Amino acid sequence: MNAFEIIGGKKLKGEIIPQGAKNEALQVLSAVLLTEEKITISNIPDIKDVNKLIDLLESLGVEVKRVNKDTYEFRANAINIDYFLSAEFKEKGAGLRGSIMIVGPLLARFGKAAIPKPGGDKIGRRRLDSHFLGFEKLGAKFVYDAEKNFFNVDASELRGAYILMDEASVTGTANIIMAAVLAQGTTTIYNAACEPYLQQLCKMLNRMGADISGIGSNLLTIQGVEKLGGTSHRMLPDMIEIGSFIGLAAMTGSELTIKDVHFQELGLIPTVFAKLGIRFELRGDDIFIPAQESYEIDTFIDGSILTVSDAPWPGFTPDLLSIVLVTAIQAKGNVLIHQKMFESRLFFVDKLIDMGAQIILCDPHRATVIGLNNQTKLRGIEMTSPDIRAGVSLLIAALSAQGKSIIYNIDQIERGYQDIEERLKAIGAQIRRVDAKPLH
Repeated sequence: MNAFEIIGGKKLKGEIIPQGAKNEALQVLSAVLLTEEKITISNIPDIKDVNKLIDLLESLGVEVKRVNKDTYEFRANAINIDYFLSAEFKEKGAGLRGSIMIVGPLLARFGKAAIPKPGGDKIGRRRLDSHFLGFEKLGAKFVYDAEKNFFNVDASELRGAYILMDEASVTGTANIIMAAVLAQGTTTIYNAACEPYLQQLCKMLNRMGADISGIGSNLLTIQGVEKLGGTSHRMLPDMIEIGSFIGLAAMTGSELTIKDVHFQELGLIPTVFAKLGIRFELRGDDIFIPAQESYEIDTFIDGSILTVSDAPWPGFTPDLLSIVLVTAIQAKGNVLIHQKMFESRLFFVDKLIDMGAQIILCDPHRATVIGLNNQTKLRGIEMTSPDIRAGVSLLIAALSAQGKSIIYNIDQIERGYQDIEERLKAIGAQIRRVDAKPLH
């Protein structure tokens, strides 16, 4: 079993370049199914979830050409709709939560789609209702086969509709947009997600010939068109990686420069880390973080304890709450972390407590961190990564801890972070891959 062995407590130094955005990749890669013309996409992260989706597209009949490490050309001019019936499709689709994103474009272009119940992180209930309710509004019919864990969707003729999203789901909004761009008439999506990655998808579709207005707001208007063409697209850097590296610099007292961050697209992320007392400078489009021996958490104006919670964009992204939690361990002061969206994402804190962190898990959604102010260092332990973000949080904790840590189940980390071992070594981390089995 692959594991990381980390010797922590070492200060890091240097530059690190964030990969392309995983969450954007799963959307824009699915959009290649909307046209038979060539689509070129660059800054694609070389990670397991993205590579699985590319493999799935190729199995569907998409012609895939890798131009270089981060750039691919796609041409979906020979899609095999019967592939849906194969056992191979069921296996590949079920192993990737992002596979749900192919349904919208396939409905739009071919009038039907099927998808096995997708996999992904075990971080609590993640509904697909918003996707299918939106497709139904556009005229699709779907049947869930509980025995086979399969969704079958039929839409011989999609028509524009007014859609009020019951939640501002990023993937749900993206999927409905991709279905609506080729539907007859006008589609209005209210309470739409508006993350930068979704804006990227809309801009890409417009370059392909779609007619989407309201980009960046929660009210999108889509005039259906008959056909889409090819385009080129470059993905944003991954904001979750950028936030992870900010937390890593603070926890290890390191001087780091995070390159080419597209600062204007980071929303509240820099603000939230600044509230933890982390200093940084914007140098061009790079974030420079000086080495800090200590950092102090802000309080609210009335003196009450700082609360960091997640919310739909432009609120703070839930994917970084685990990183904020682990970063607060060595801060001066206290913070309440409130994870509203997923009820199991805080359950990894027992590993941090074993390392010496002072954390009170209030309930499945809330944890209070009592900062150690670097007066007591964490100690290395053996632990298992439960999901992508918790895995990287444990990795950051291990890099800051005294002694040796071993993290098992690193496949979870590598689903979302490209070449993480090599990139950390390049800035001075003592980390290596080992073949080891958990003791329990």
